[in-house]
Amino acid sequence: MNLSKILKNVFLVVIFGLIVTACATKKSVKTTTESTTTTKAAETQKADPIEKLDALMQGDVYIGSDTVGELASGVPDRVFFATNETILTTASRETLRKQAAWLRQNPDVTVVVEGHADERGTREYNLALGERRANAAKDYLMTYGVSSDRIKVLSYGKERPVDSGSNPLSWSKNRRSVTVKAN
Repeated sequence: MNLSKILKNVFLVVIFGLIVTACATKKSVKTTTESTTTTKAAETQKADPIEKLDALMQGDVYIGSDTVGELASGVPDRVFFATNETILTTASRETLRKQAAWLRQNPDVTVVVEGHADERGTREYNLALGERRANAAKDYLMTYGVSSDRIKVLSYGKERPVDSGSNPLSWSKNRRSVTVKAN
């Protein structure tokens, strides 16, 4: 009797596992004719808006460059953040390392790190969020040898959007910190 209960339970677990595995598998069937037609159609038509959005955003962080200026030749001036976040992305850290290297080579230059937010949220919340973002960038620059005396922090919150649209791409462009020469 005990052995039959064990076998029954093992059988149920195996069946459940097979069902879960089958539900998680995504099948894609494509014929050669369908593939050729799809490729030609894609070449002649504009990119799907969702694909275009995916190409400019990673998660909800902007990764495009159409709004990025330069602090100096070859040194981008801004980094982007996720919604309600102050955590620096890998791309943001690389940009800030370039800024720090340039600032170490130019010890007489001082900068202002401006913090920005998207249009959502209250004015007060976004001013505080912009300040935290600017401070995150400042702290990172300081870890790479830039003196805190050379870096000022200023938050604009949602008051100076770079893109006035009201959609995810516009919001992602506006969630940023910008390093600007002060002298």
